[in-house]
Amino acid sequence: MRSALLLYNNMEAGWLTQYNDGSFTLRYADEWVLDSSKPSLSVSLPKSQIEFHAKHLFPFFFNMIPEGINKLAICKKKNIDADDYFGLLLEVANYDTIGAVRVIKQSYTG
Repeated sequence: MRSALLLYNNMEAGWLTQYNDGSFTLRYADEWVLDSSKPSLSVSLPKSQIEFHAKHLFPFFFNMIPEGINKLAICKKKNIDADDYFGLLLEVANYDTIGAVRVIKQSYTG
């Protein structure tokens, strides 16, 4: 299992988790959901206290991954399998993203 903290403008918005079977869960932080001034991460992931589940990486996060030669260069440099989309996301979306959302790798202690 791998997990990531989701930041929106450097504020904790929730968590994204990949399970050993490859499926994903997104959970918003309770404080984020209860604050009406805080936006959803995307139109496809509206603020909710209910967890979102998917068999594959949510399209919003998949679209944060580089493509083509940039993807191949990162995979080679960081020794990441080109089909490990979550691994790529954790590598590239933690510091310099186009939008307000950042994805920060978390250590799993469970």
